[in-house]
Amino acid sequence: MTERVDNDVDVEVLVIGAGVVGVYALYRALDEGFSALTLEAGDGVGGVWYWNRYPSARFDSESYTYGYLFSKELFDDWRWKEEFATQPEIEDYLNHVVDRFSLRDHIRTGERVVSAVRDEPGNAWVVTTGKGTVLRARWIISATGGLSVPHYPEIDGLDDFQGTAHHTGAWPHTPVDFEGKRVAIIGNGPSGAQLLPAIVDTVAAVDLYQRTPTWTTPLNNAPITEERRKWLSDNFEDVVRILSTSPSGFLHEPAGKFSTADTPEERQEFYEKIWRSPGFAKLTSNYYDMTTNREVNLEFCEFLAGKIRSIVKDQETADLLIPKDQLFGAKRPPFVADYYESFNKSAAGLISLRKTPIVRVDATGIQTTDQHRDYDIIVYATGFDFGTGALTRMGVRGRDGLDLSTDWEEGACDFAGFSAHRLPNFFFPGGPHGAGGGNYPRYSQDQVDWIVDTLRHGRERGFDIFEPTAEQQDEWMAMVETLAPRSIFSAEHSHYYGANVDGKVRKFLLNPGGRGKLHEILDAASADENYGGAFSRSAEVALR
Repeated sequence: MTERVDNDVDVEVLVIGAGVVGVYALYRALDEGFSALTLEAGDGVGGVWYWNRYPSARFDSESYTYGYLFSKELFDDWRWKEEFATQPEIEDYLNHVVDRFSLRDHIRTGERVVSAVRDEPGNAWVVTTGKGTVLRARWIISATGGLSVPHYPEIDGLDDFQGTAHHTGAWPHTPVDFEGKRVAIIGNGPSGAQLLPAIVDTVAAVDLYQRTPTWTTPLNNAPITEERRKWLSDNFEDVVRILSTSPSGFLHEPAGKFSTADTPEERQEFYEKIWRSPGFAKLTSNYYDMTTNREVNLEFCEFLAGKIRSIVKDQETADLLIPKDQLFGAKRPPFVADYYESFNKSAAGLISLRKTPIVRVDATGIQTTDQHRDYDIIVYATGFDFGTGALTRMGVRGRDGLDLSTDWEEGACDFAGFSAHRLPNFFFPGGPHGAGGGNYPRYSQDQVDWIVDTLRHGRERGFDIFEPTAEQQDEWMAMVETLAPRSIFSAEHSHYYGANVDGKVRKFLLNPGGRGKLHEILDAASADENYGGAFSRSAEVALR
């Protein structure tokens, strides 16, 4: 890696965030010879896997499909222990990558960006951190992701509680002692569903506060065998090809059929197979029409309801755990171990917030409409301000007065899910409309590769400004608006619509066209030398 020097800026490529996407963006930028630096808010690398370290936090994408694919040596040398790795191993892996590829000297931790302002005459971004660091950069790759701003519930008295309180997305590095404690978990998404089984045998009592039940299914984790390791290594090129081209970014075998190919009895057998399948295979290996045929989805939901009733002994509790108003996949389904089984243990309780909403948190616990309960620990497992949360809080101000904190109040407007008109030279892979609902790192890798390849193209041809045209942005957003209603995700329930954040405008935050549509639009944009008008030269702009 030979870095170039640009005397008008402190660094050519400034990466914000040292998570899985930011680390890859830094690697690619340096590998292409750009001077590059990463600013990271945390005191270590890892992004979501640095902050989310609650007990039993783990992947629900297979470890080897989530990790990097740019080096077979790395792929072979890192020996994942389980199909779905735990947070400590994930954090170790990301630190290993940073050290193996000599990236650490290019990362400044403890530097939270509070302002990024466009200097149009100087063709630069002026970036300021909370510590007072000021840097000028030609290009910004903001890899802050969709899961970086924890969302706390809108409940009175959160600050009044005198016990221990933590959000799963901002977990302390010092282990939390649950032994013999009375615990409340507010939220039943993936983090709440992972945490409950991890602590139920340790606590004196744990109540899970549930607003809306969701279709939680078994993770079906397993150790990675030597046979499996050998197969992955021997078939590395095919693995990379499948993960880099499949719509979902997983290795799961598709069902190969629609539900109509099977009799009702055969469908029940098929659902049993799906129940035993790993992680996201519940979606990716299901019938082709599972997410488009309401009747077959309802049939699968009834199968899942039967599983819940057969596991949970108390049928009143079982009934509360069964969604009544959403299809399978309408909310991002959690894949965990022993979730339903936890409610058979005497320490565990389930409180329906639809029946008895929380009135307030006070010094000693939680008051609902029916009673007060005392707790030693409250855990907020209430998710994130998905998609736009980090970008709208970072003081981003672009060309002609664009201010993301206000201009995106009614929803994000962007091109390809990682750039925007009036944000020259500013990219945000994994941002709003920057994921397709599949394996997040695989989709974001596509974006980072295109971004860095685009920077190289500009350097080779003398372009130093990239800004999608208004027409390119309008075409992309029209696609999002047209296809979003066809998505399985529910505007009422899913955080992919911002439904978990009170007051947030309900706009779809994924790319409903998926990976194929992304590549189609990017290929069209890059078909000519100046990318359909997105590229320009600052010297020429100054003369206009």
